[in-house]
Amino acid sequence: MAESRLLGLVESDGKEHAIFIYTHRRMAITADDVSLEDIIPISLDFAIVEISSPEELVVVGTDTRVRVSYKDEELELRLPFGSNSRLFLTEVNKAWSDVCRSPMQVPKFEWISKYHKTTRGQEAVKQAFAPIGATLAKLSQQLKIEKSSDKKGTLEKNSNGSAQKSKGPATPDSPALSSREERDDLVRSSSHTLSNKAHILAMPQFGLRDNLIRCELLKKEDSYTYREDFSFFLGTYNVNGQAPKESLIPWLHCTLDPPDIYCIGFQELDLSKEAFFFNDTPKEQEWKKAVSEALHPDAKYAFVKLVRLVGIMLIFYVRKEHAEFISDVETETVGTGIMGRMGNKGAVAVRFRFHNSDICVVNSHLAAHVEEFERRNQDYKDICSRLLFRQLDPTQPPLTIMKHNVILWIGDLNYRLSDLDVENVKDLITKKDFETLHSYDQLKRQIDEEVVFVGFEEGEIGFQPTYKYDTGSDNWDTSEKCRVPAWCDRILWRGKNIKQQHYQSHMALKTSDHKPVSSLLIVGIKRVNEEAYKKTFEEIVRDIDKMENECIPSVTLSKQEFHFKDVKFMQHQAETLKLFNDGQVPCQFEFIKKPNEPTYSKPWLTANPPKGFIAQGGSVDIDLEVFVNRSTAPQLNSGQQQIEDILVLHLERGKDYFISVTGNYLPSCYGTSIHSLCHLREPIRDMPQETLVKLVELSINENLENTEKPLDIPKELWMMVDHLFLTAVKQEDIFQQPGLRSEFAEIRDCLDTGMPDSLPGSNHSVAEALLLFLDALPEPVVPYSFYQQCLECCSSFSQCEKVVSMLPQCHKNVFNYLTAFLRELLKNSASNRLDIPILATIFASLLLRSPTKQDLAEKRKTREFFQHFLTQGSS
Repeated sequence: MAESRLLGLVESDGKEHAIFIYTHRRMAITADDVSLEDIIPISLDFAIVEISSPEELVVVGTDTRVRVSYKDEELELRLPFGSNSRLFLTEVNKAWSDVCRSPMQVPKFEWISKYHKTTRGQEAVKQAFAPIGATLAKLSQQLKIEKSSDKKGTLEKNSNGSAQKSKGPATPDSPALSSREERDDLVRSSSHTLSNKAHILAMPQFGLRDNLIRCELLKKEDSYTYREDFSFFLGTYNVNGQAPKESLIPWLHCTLDPPDIYCIGFQELDLSKEAFFFNDTPKEQEWKKAVSEALHPDAKYAFVKLVRLVGIMLIFYVRKEHAEFISDVETETVGTGIMGRMGNKGAVAVRFRFHNSDICVVNSHLAAHVEEFERRNQDYKDICSRLLFRQLDPTQPPLTIMKHNVILWIGDLNYRLSDLDVENVKDLITKKDFETLHSYDQLKRQIDEEVVFVGFEEGEIGFQPTYKYDTGSDNWDTSEKCRVPAWCDRILWRGKNIKQQHYQSHMALKTSDHKPVSSLLIVGIKRVNEEAYKKTFEEIVRDIDKMENECIPSVTLSKQEFHFKDVKFMQHQAETLKLFNDGQVPCQFEFIKKPNEPTYSKPWLTANPPKGFIAQGGSVDIDLEVFVNRSTAPQLNSGQQQIEDILVLHLERGKDYFISVTGNYLPSCYGTSIHSLCHLREPIRDMPQETLVKLVELSINENLENTEKPLDIPKELWMMVDHLFLTAVKQEDIFQQPGLRSEFAEIRDCLDTGMPDSLPGSNHSVAEALLLFLDALPEPVVPYSFYQQCLECCSSFSQCEKVVSMLPQCHKNVFNYLTAFLRELLKNSASNRLDIPILATIFASLLLRSPTKQDLAEKRKTREFFQHFLTQGSS
């Protein structure tokens, strides 16, 4: 029987820690769904030890088992695989180590008494979670644990010991520590052993010495590694929202020998509204089962990971004999749908270390329609820049897709055939003249022009296009639209020592309007020679010991003053700072916080990377990036903040360098309040800064004199809505398909300058610009002060109308104007494919924003509130 719990590591006054254990309902949404069950103080009577057996540690699919003891009680926990569990254990061990290092300072834990109503050992206390939330000093981690042996997950290898500053868990076969002396010994002897040599570079070592060792190991990698070939089976299938209706064996068991690794991607797993809105679908398990039943029968496979974003899913299996060599598994997702958030388009990815090679597998679904190849290019670039994997050291910058030895990219990339009509395409297919047909392929053209997938390779296409078929047949699309066939479904790779054995489609499967595609790649993986590694490691340590204290590090900076001209809302600017290590030793740098500031820079400025390591005589390029978003625009628009900052670059064991960053920001209607915009009759760029400051003061203190009558609604809002009303009420997928970023920039400039007279760009770009405008409002259309009332009255239309009637006049005008426009769109739903749930979901999240993070129950209530105005008319 499985019992699920939530764990929280709670800190009080920065000194004392305790583990809080909560029971929870299956779908915990509100505070009422969670109750405090027990508290375990982290004191000298506390111990935690990992108890996973050596057999469990080599099987991917096994969770981490730990035993927690306190006085005479013991609790066995099974933590699910993932970085949350790893970080949680790291924090717990750090808190425990701090206690063991100071045995004379006995914690009193007086603060815990307000949560306890009975003593430990008696029946567990059930206490509501809500009052706790307001008083907890810190909730470091919260994760789901299960006390069951059949919990499915994946292995995360334990590095025996820990880094210099963070005390790791005991080794798997360590006995429970029964005394303070034994715990003290563990803390004192906490250091790396060489038993896990293949993964030394991935261990959480973050000091200067450790980075020196890591850097030298990387430079000398060829001296202790050798290459061995492994087979990777990659598959991609757009299933058009269908459940599995036939065996996947013709697709997944098409190789003579069993592959070493399977990475299988799906798109359009579920097209239902529930999947889109709540990212929940029963088809996930249905397709996972279908995959597991179709894997090659001549080998046993361990399930490693599944990651899904709405209908985009990636499943990762490895042969069981290789499972022990898989480590550092992380998954991430990124949506590229409307406003860059919706997950109907985007990518999911898994990264992992196999032996000594870092591998990233991406499954993506890019924008549809023949003419939208630029939007697909933009989706690709967004995925590359926004899909980031967290590193073991949380202070290190995350890993991008391109920072891997091997990148495997699969999916419905949606690139079509251009400049050929459907009959010419079908004629070339009949002749099997795929070479000529491929020359019209949009993806090939974009790659040849080095617009996307630079450095990637794709095998020769010797199969007919995989889209679009009549479902259940091999017939080309006979619907009214009669889509032109296209190679939408593709597999590409990037990296050295990769050979393709096959690249083919599988016509036998007829579930979808797409055909699945597979590729078998032979990848040269770096393996570690144990003896050579030990020798190299010892040589590096000896060399570092000799020179460690001899010299002070120093660097030369390419320049120390940077100016960013004409910074605009959501327009990225970057300049490069080059650091050259002119000292006698390697050095470690980091941008550090200034006194009384929460981060090393203002929120609109980032340094990438913010810290790093430079070998002697080496250099590094740091991108200083400026990007103004909805959170930073309001104060820059009003002149309350300027583009000004000082960065402090610190060298470990060296000096500090000061870097000046300045610039000028061009005010925008994006990030300016409704109140201010209604008082601006001229474009915002034409207004002097003093006027904008005065308008902010006026919105705060309405008693200040203002002689001019305000506009009913902001003119910028009117321009966008009027444009859409005149040109886009019948536009297919309006508010569901994103626009182009280049066109958004033109629309923003038009709204801010008044030139040209009419809005540029496609209808989709104008629609997204409208959503971004609403999202960037400092105070939403329904002001924060009315938010709670909206939740409370969401089931009654008359009460909802009453709340809207009480809104400030300009906010009420905007609300009524937008709802009237949306009702016009719904009158044309047969053409634009919109319906009330879609519009209510999109616009409720923008018009009724929560002052704090919104939970699922609140989202449903805001949607219910707004839906009244789409079905029952204006207030």
